[in-house]
Amino acid sequence: MQGFAALLTATHLFTAAALRGARPQPAYPRTVCRAKPGTRRAALAAFSLTTIPNAARADIGPDSQYNLWPALPVAPYSRRKTIRRQIKDDVWVFDQIIGIYYVHVPIRMTVIRGETGLLVYAPVAPTKECLSLLEELIQQYGPVQTIILPSVAVEHKVLAGPFARKFPDASFYVVDQQYSFPLPLPSLWLRLPRRARPLPRSGSVQEGFKHEVLTVKPGPGSYFQDVALYHVKSKTLCVCDAVLSVTAEPPQILVAEPEYRRALLFHARDEPLELVEDTPEMRRKGWRRIVLLFNFFIPGSVQADIGLAPLKALRKYEYGWGGWQPFEWNAADEVKSFEQYSKNGKLALLPIIQIILNRGVSDKSLETWVDRVCGWDFDTVVPAHLDAPVKATPADFREPFQFASRGMNDVRFCDEDVALLREAERGPLKFSVTPTTYGPLAGKPCGLGGGRPRVVSEELRLKWTPN
Repeated sequence: MQGFAALLTATHLFTAAALRGARPQPAYPRTVCRAKPGTRRAALAAFSLTTIPNAARADIGPDSQYNLWPALPVAPYSRRKTIRRQIKDDVWVFDQIIGIYYVHVPIRMTVIRGETGLLVYAPVAPTKECLSLLEELIQQYGPVQTIILPSVAVEHKVLAGPFARKFPDASFYVVDQQYSFPLPLPSLWLRLPRRARPLPRSGSVQEGFKHEVLTVKPGPGSYFQDVALYHVKSKTLCVCDAVLSVTAEPPQILVAEPEYRRALLFHARDEPLELVEDTPEMRRKGWRRIVLLFNFFIPGSVQADIGLAPLKALRKYEYGWGGWQPFEWNAADEVKSFEQYSKNGKLALLPIIQIILNRGVSDKSLETWVDRVCGWDFDTVVPAHLDAPVKATPADFREPFQFASRGMNDVRFCDEDVALLREAERGPLKFSVTPTTYGPLAGKPCGLGGGRPRVVSEELRLKWTPN
């Protein structure tokens, strides 16, 4: 299927339930769900930051507007706050958010001071705010010399072209297997400027840096690519989607503004119209669930109703989406599941990326890439999503890819969490990916679910518990 890899990489931003037909709504609607005085809900609302006046939600000002958002109409739509953080000498990250159904996660650009100018890795939306924060570095350390688009995934390349156009004198490199779905489109239609050049598969495009490109062909007409970029002086390694890390604390970009905190509170609910108090505990609870949905679509700690019942319950609701809640969470299971995934911030693979990568190990491309990257003396890894920076050595980086040397498609996560993806790999995805000798995803049984059906729909008379 043409563009399958790009589609998969993009759809890790979505929950399976959202893809099953929920009508999208703006992430931050102005409708208010009114509570009767004296009710528990009214008491909670009194403490909730989501009850603040509309004017107070204007913290994300006009400099955060991004008018090109319809090119990929996902949250936060036009209201794209940027946070700049210095993580090392000569290394800064610029965080924005991206997602749907309030499964919001950071999308990150890294800017590094080289010997002859700034290098930009994985550009984000070039809002006035973002460009102003970058201009401060330019005034101190010199011009943007190099821009690198390290991925074929739509959520990255839809931003890279507009960003590169703001710096016409910079060298602009893109990984060389760019494509579009469902129809192949010329680069100009993808808003990539004419000066875009294919990034060499190995080498250096600016003094003080080294890079290695990973290229995997998981199925007909599709590719997965990622760029490991090493800055020698700061011992920093940048990657795009190949590895991730997460801890219990939500990223700063998700708590920086009341408008963005709504995602955490939305997923912290246990009832469809519940208004939860904005506390550190509730933020961590919401973040935990966002991470599990982001990684597993339907994790083992939920019972999902994909029928009409959650849609029939839609009401005007303060957090948006009409309070749509197709998931019932098991509190103990979700903590166990998250801890097994996180391992206190240990590097991990996104499961859907592992499905892609195990189609590309027979030619030793993955093994060669990992070996070359681990030959560099880095102590910090900066992924483009979830947490960053991550303190990690070459040995830490190698660990998530050990499945390739074992010849098994095993993961450290709970087996119940990868059950849906395992079934998808055997079924709906089978026609789009080439066969693999590694077998389906398999994790550590954690006893999640207590024998309950994972997915229930009375309308379809479906009761399914994946093996």
